[in-house]
Formats: sequence, structure tokens, C-alpha cells
Amino acid sequence: MAHFLLRYGEIALKGQNQHFFLEALVRNIRRAVADLGPAQVHAAFGRIIATSDADPTTVTDRLRKVFGVVSFSPVHVVAPTQDEITRAAIDAVERSVDTQPHAVTFKVDTRRADKRFPLTSMDTSREVGAAILQRFPHLHARMKEPDVRVQIDIRDHAYVSTETIPGPGGLPVGTGGKALALVSGGIDSPVAAWLGARRGLTVIPVHFHSFPFTSERSKEKVLDLCRVLAEYTGPLRVWIVFFTEIQRAVQLTVPDALRIVVMRRMMLRLADQIAGQEHAQALLTGESLGQVASQTIESIAAINAVTQLPVLRPLVGTDKTEIVARAEAIGTYDISIRPYEDCCSLFLPAHPRTQPTLEEADAAERGLAMPALIAEAIARSERLTIVPRWAAQAVGSAAG
Repeated sequence: MAHFLLRYGEIALKGQNQHFFLEALVRNIRRAVADLGPAQVHAAFGRIIATSDADPTTVTDRLRKVFGVVSFSPVHVVAPTQDEITRAAIDAVERSVDTQPHAVTFKVDTRRADKRFPLTSMDTSREVGAAILQRFPHLHARMKEPDVRVQIDIRDHAYVSTETIPGPGGLPVGTGGKALALVSGGIDSPVAAWLGARRGLTVIPVHFHSFPFTSERSKEKVLDLCRVLAEYTGPLRVWIVFFTEIQRAVQLTVPDALRIVVMRRMMLRLADQIAGQEHAQALLTGESLGQVASQTIESIAAINAVTQLPVLRPLVGTDKTEIVARAEAIGTYDISIRPYEDCCSLFLPAHPRTQPTLEEADAAERGLAMPALIAEAIARSERLTIVPRWAAQAVGSAAG
């Protein structure tokens, strides 16, 4: 049986709303490990305790991806007595020394949330530290950057650990409302969707697919990106929007320099319609200010004019190197760079207008049969449920 003590951050500052966020976090942790077998997850004294019979490495991989978890530790759970705590600490140090043969320094850090425990945090650390020195005479106490850090949390039980694993932080998914995330298949938009989910949003990915202008591999690339995102969010409801006829109409009627702006405006109109069906309160995109022609402030203003929904742009102030680093960290980068183009990159004009006015954008669209194009695109769209990669592999194995 493996035990984990999980820490959260912002939730502790939510005042009277804390219970709502904490319930959501506990629920999301349960969902993350539910398929691994019996598990218990509950909140206690400002922490969350998770217990599972599953392989600890697999549980660790799942917990790393639960938004709202700041950090967590595999722990020894013992009775809150000094003797039991000392014994557990010595056992934990012994295991750490076995895996770190060059370790020569240690520190004991105690937090006494349950004030019924007779010793203060400092006294507990002092007594445990003395016992460790007696058992491991080659070790030396060091307050800053020790090789081994023993953490003791005294709550309903005593929780002893020597490892702290970072989580993604943020807020639990499902606590921040719904937003449609426009996902192109490039590097930026999956990162933006991830950041939105990290702030508690339930994201609904929307991809605009222009078969046969873009291939089925382009679509599958987006679905693979959504499978990665689903490891953090849980199952995702994904829209694959039929964009072929709109793309064809734009190519035939819109001046070359304004085609990208008009296509982006059409995407927001479609997303606006879908948001009504999904009861979403906002749209979310991967735009970074000034990165390409359609992301200048003038282009953004012309594009935004077609929707009254808030358009969230989590990457607006980031540069490409920061976005790439985040994509590599969350696991979307290698998929995003597959050489299958989306509808925007495929028809990128040689000299796009970088400072279009709203009047120019309106005029460029006058030849489009707007209501009919939008109605057809929505009617011919696909709605899919995408599960995490590990869940998809399990289904595939069962089917085989």
C-alpha cells in the first residue's frame, strides 16, 4: 500500500470558497488514479492524503499531472508519537542513503499542524536529528541544500518523507467555467489550452479541418495533442469543424493579403456558435502578440470584432522560446512538429496585411454567403470524446 501526501497552494487562500475548490481537487485526484485499482483520497489538516495499492511509480506519474497539486511526497504513515516518528525517519533516511551513496548532509523539517502533539516542531526536529546522527555517524546536519531532507508532517497521523515531487500547480479543472480552445495543431495552441486548464477552466478543443486541403494525418495530430492534454484534464469533448467550404470560399472571394484575417474571423464566428451549444463562457487561443501577421494588435482587434465572448490569450506576452520550453515540458512539442500542415499555414499569403482596419475586414467578407457557410460547417462537424493516452492504450489492449 503506497501513501502520498499532497500539497496545494492558492486553494488555501480562497476563504469561504475553499471547500468548493478542495472538493474539486479531491475529485480530480480520485479520477486520475481510478483505473489503477482501489484508492482512498481525503483532505486532512490542510493537506490531501492519497492511498493506493497500485504501482507507486504509476501513481506518481498520474499525480504529477493533476492541476491544483503544488507538490507531493510518498510518505510513511505512522502513529503521531515521538518513537514512531523517529523510527520512520531513520528508515526513510536509510533508504535515501542507499539510493544516494554520496549523501553526507541532512536536515529535519517538522510541521506540527495538530497542536495536540506534545513537542514543538523545533523540538521534534532536534530529537529526530539526534537519532539520525547516532544511527548514521557519517552524516552531518546542514540547514541549506542538504543531500537528504526529512520532512515530518504531524496531522491526524504523522507523515514522514524524504522526497518532494513538484506538481503542475494552478487550480483544479472544473472550477473556472468553460472555454472553447482553438487548437490548430501547431506548438502554441496546445500550450495555451494547457494554461487555461491550469487556471481551472474546462477546455473544449475546437479544430478547423479542411480535408482534402489538409490531410487526415493533420487531424490525427490534433487528436494526439488532445490525448496528451487529457492526461491533465480528464476526458475532453473535442469538435472537428468542417472548414473546407469556408476555406474554398475565402480563397475565391477574399483579397490575398486579408485571407488569414478573414479565416480567423470565420473561426471565431463558428466558435461563437459552438460555445452556445456547449454553454461555454469564453474562447481561448494560442496567439502571442506580434508573433505573426494575424497577431498584431490591429489584426487582433479586427478578428475580435465578430464575437462578444471574451477571447483569452494566455500566451500574449510570451516569446517562442518560452512556448517551446513549455510544450516540451508538458509533452506536446514532438507531436506539434509533425510535418502535417493546418488550414492556416497551408494557405498563408506571401504578403499578409499586418495592420488591417475593421472596415477593410468587413469589406473583404462581403462576397461570402456567411449564414449558409456557417450552418453547413456546424452541421458537418464531428464531436468526439478524447481520453488520455494511457486510457486509449488500455482500450486498445483490451480490444486486441
